[in-house]
Amino acid sequence: MLRRTLDLLAPALAEPGATVLDCTLGLGGHSQALLSTFPAARLIGLDRDTAALELAGERLAPYADRATLVHAVYDELPEVLERLGVPRIQGVLFDLGVSSLQLDEAERGFAYAQDAPLDMRMDQTTGPGAAEVLNTYAPGDLVRILRTYGEEKQARRIVEAIVREREKEPFTRSARLVELIRDALPQAAKRTGGNPAKRTFQALRIEVNGELAVLERALPAALEALAVGGRMVVMSYHSLEDRLVKQLFVAGAANTAPPGLPVVPEQYQPRLRLLTRGAEQATDEEIAENRRAAPARLRAVQRIREAT
Repeated sequence: MLRRTLDLLAPALAEPGATVLDCTLGLGGHSQALLSTFPAARLIGLDRDTAALELAGERLAPYADRATLVHAVYDELPEVLERLGVPRIQGVLFDLGVSSLQLDEAERGFAYAQDAPLDMRMDQTTGPGAAEVLNTYAPGDLVRILRTYGEEKQARRIVEAIVREREKEPFTRSARLVELIRDALPQAAKRTGGNPAKRTFQALRIEVNGELAVLERALPAALEALAVGGRMVVMSYHSLEDRLVKQLFVAGAANTAPPGLPVVPEQYQPRLRLLTRGAEQATDEEIAENRRAAPARLRAVQRIREAT
C-alpha cells in the first residue's frame, strides 16, 4: 500500500520545509520512499527496536542530511519533537504491528511457525518478555489478555492448560506453547482461522509491548502535532488497532455542537477531514507481492483547523 500512502501524504509534503514523522521506522522502507519522493521534505523516524534503527540508518544514509532517527516508542513523540525543536509537522505515518525484521528473526520469538525463545519484546533493552508473562501472571489476567487482545474464544481452556504445564516446568520456548494450544483446543476450533496459536501469540505480543495503550496515547498526540493542512496515514493489522484509529478519526471529523443550533460556532466544527471511505485494503496484486499486506487496513485524515 506504499503508493497509496505516498499519494495521500503528497499534498502536505510538497512544500519546502515540510516535516514528516514516520512513527514506525522499521527497516526504513517507507521512510526511504518518502525521502526520495519528496526531495524538499525532512523526516523524523522513530522506532523502539535498536536493531531496526541500525539497519534503517544504513538504508537511509544517502538522505542523512534530511533524516533524523530516534530510539523511542511512538507515544513519546511529543517529547521527541520538543527536543528537536519541531513544533508542528506536516505528515505522519503509522505502520502498526510487527516489522519484517522482527518476524523474520526467529530468535525474537514473534513467529509461531518457528521454535524460538518466548521473548516478543520490540525493544530488547527493556521490560519482561512473553515467557515471564506466561509463567508469572495470574490465571485470570491471562484469560483477560487472551480474550481482549487475541479475541480468543477458547481463552479459559488454553489458560488452564498453561497453568498446569507451567507448574511442571516454566515456559521458555515457542514450540512448546504452540503444541499446548493445539492439544487444548477442541477439533472444531482448529478447523478455521489458520494456525490455532495465532490469536494467543498476538495477545502475548500486545501485552508484552503495551501496544494498545501506547497507540491510545500516540494517536491523539500525533494529531495534536499536525499542522493545519497536514495529513496522517495509519495502517493497522488487526481489528483492535483499527477500531481505535476509526473512533478517533470519526470523532475528529464530526461537529460537536449541541443539537438545534442554527449556526455551528467554530469551536464545534470538525477538526479533521476523512480522506478515505472507511478502511482501505491492499489490492490482490499487493497481496500477491507481499502476503503480509493481506490484513492491512489503511485510514487517513487531514487536519483542517486548530483546536480551540
